[in-house]
Amino acid sequence: MARRKRILTATMADGYVKTIGPTSAPFTHYWRIVAYLRGGKTEVFWGHEKSLRDANGKRTAAEDAARQRGWERYDFEVVELAEGEG
Repeated sequence: MARRKRILTATMADGYVKTIGPTSAPFTHYWRIVAYLRGGKTEVFWGHEKSLRDANGKRTAAEDAARQRGWERYDFEVVELAEGEG
């Protein structure tokens, strides 16, 4: 039996909205890293996870990446995904 397809939406604190899907994957949280580079440039990394714990685990990866890549600073944010019909 096929799983029901869902549309998932993440709304970040700055108003950015990310839509994921249609998907049958059991994602619950969306994470985003905004890295501030030298010269005023930025890079954005994002993903979705099956639990809040997994999403928060990306914080350690962000700390390592900041050191390795020489980011001036970064913002890390996790939000719960809202579900709609697909």
